[in-house]
Amino acid sequence: MKKISFRKAIIAVSFTLLSSFVTIGTSAQANILTAQHVEQKYTWNLRDIYPSQALFNKDFSTVEKEWLPQIQKYKGKLANEKKLLELLKLNEKILRKIDKLYLYAHLMQDLNIEDKTAANLCAKTEQLAADYSAAISFMKPEILSFSKEKWDKMKKNPLFKNYTHYLDSLYKQKEHMLSAKEEELLAKLSPVFGDAENIYNNASRGDYTPPVIQNNSGKKVKLTPGNFVAELEKSDREYRKKAYKAFFESYQSIKNTSAATLYASVKADEVYAKARHYKSGLDAALSSDHIPEHVFTNLVSSVNNHLDYLHNYIELRRKVLKVDKIHGYDMYVPLVEQDIASQLKFPFAKAQKVILEGLAPLGKEYVSHVKKAFHERWFDVYPRDKKYTGGYNTGTYDTHPFILLNYDDSLDGMVTAAHEIGHAMNSVYTNKAQNYYNSGQSVFTAEVASTANELIMMDYLINKAKTDEEKLFLLNKQIDNIRGTVFTQVMYSEFEKAIHDKVRNGGNLTAEELNKLWLDLLAKYYGKSFEADEVAGVGWIRVPHFYNSFYVYKYATAMAAAYELVSEMKKDKTGKATERYIQFLSAGTSDEPLNILKRAGVDMTSPKPIHNILNYFHSLVKEMEAILKQQGKIE
Repeated sequence: MKKISFRKAIIAVSFTLLSSFVTIGTSAQANILTAQHVEQKYTWNLRDIYPSQALFNKDFSTVEKEWLPQIQKYKGKLANEKKLLELLKLNEKILRKIDKLYLYAHLMQDLNIEDKTAANLCAKTEQLAADYSAAISFMKPEILSFSKEKWDKMKKNPLFKNYTHYLDSLYKQKEHMLSAKEEELLAKLSPVFGDAENIYNNASRGDYTPPVIQNNSGKKVKLTPGNFVAELEKSDREYRKKAYKAFFESYQSIKNTSAATLYASVKADEVYAKARHYKSGLDAALSSDHIPEHVFTNLVSSVNNHLDYLHNYIELRRKVLKVDKIHGYDMYVPLVEQDIASQLKFPFAKAQKVILEGLAPLGKEYVSHVKKAFHERWFDVYPRDKKYTGGYNTGTYDTHPFILLNYDDSLDGMVTAAHEIGHAMNSVYTNKAQNYYNSGQSVFTAEVASTANELIMMDYLINKAKTDEEKLFLLNKQIDNIRGTVFTQVMYSEFEKAIHDKVRNGGNLTAEELNKLWLDLLAKYYGKSFEADEVAGVGWIRVPHFYNSFYVYKYATAMAAAYELVSEMKKDKTGKATERYIQFLSAGTSDEPLNILKRAGVDMTSPKPIHNILNYFHSLVKEMEAILKQQGKIE
């Protein structure tokens, strides 16, 4: 997930709706290309947002000089239902323009971090967002001053039909709303809340220098966050070890800056939570989605209770690789003799065809939307120097989705594309079905659609495997996908809770302490067959998600929910489960996320979905083990 600090500032500080601007992502692979090597059809057309800079400037001026000043005339008058309705409509009008302005500026910057024009536009839109947030800050306290009788009466008024859930959600936050002056002050401070992440991004993307090593062919290889895993898939263990050591040692140059920025970010989260009368940063983060804390604690405890499943997989790796201990550089090499990875190549044109075939069970309409995405330049496909190195989907209510990839023709690259398509289709269905105030997705449900696509695609490929070696390779990929999405993200969540608890209790965060905590968690999660190398202690630096507090656990809950939905669609021959899934995609924020999932057939307040995905992981490991025994590779 690539977090936009504007969205964090607007939601976290002001409780202001910005439901249509959703940015979700996963890591992706990258080999740096020069801009001239990329065909136009594989790049974004930002003219779809603003055909010219002049139109951007016109919208900016309209919001800044015409619409924002109008907000003040409603101050103190919202007890009048007519005035409240007028302000809600004005609020929507302003937000839809700011969404577009912000999208345009930040997509331009993500194509080139050194683009000075983009940097200027980003700064302008962030300030505009802060000005808006300050101007509208009186609205929430005024609404929440209504009596319960007035509130109930207003909800029954058909004129407020489009705003009922939004207002209801707001009212549930009443105990955390401050006075009008305090809300205004927090709104004015909103740009500061994103400073720690901005500094981290400049350090990790601008000041950080990727290491260069020599491979076995004598060629120099720059180890980037995108291509690092590909190097760890090589069969030569000594080369993997060299690459692993060089890569993690390179982060030593920014470890103290990163520790300071992470401390500042966590401290801001905890100060904010305290100011709004939450118990903790975790409590504040969960409240935005109305998620009870036991959903988080149940996830962590359920995974901890099944760590033996992960330990069994590590031991299986140890047996196949015939080593004393598994190290971090042994976690990605395929457990097959043939170089299946080189055979399973998916140039983007081929990937499009495979994705359309794999997602066919979701129906003709779904597939037609995916075809449109491929044909109308919703993707910026290939890596380039200074381009954002991950992968994500984003968009607004008034634009089509935009998907950023750093595509490398690999299986992982193809699955990442399918993942981001899941996000995009969620927006397509939601925006078609919902009004603006109910558009977008709760962060808690946003990863479900993308993860469902991954599960569907991998199941499709496993079932089409032509040989045992290919099936082993794909089973291993699926196992590692679940490992990374469930076990790893829950480990991250434990790390995150520990650092938040420490800061809330008055502690500091140093690089040495963070390294130790990271290594201790690696040892716990990966078990006795694993050796956590000291150099890997800086792994926390590589997780930008920590600057968006308690986001990562939602990857794990999303995979559990997605597995439930996909399993039901596979079992149900009537098509009703698929219909429920499409209804889930269309629900947006029209209800609380747990209720939306329950209607689709998934109860995330129960440990059942977590247990089911973990049992699926265990079954894949056992299936892989059986094939390896049959081949005589292990006893």
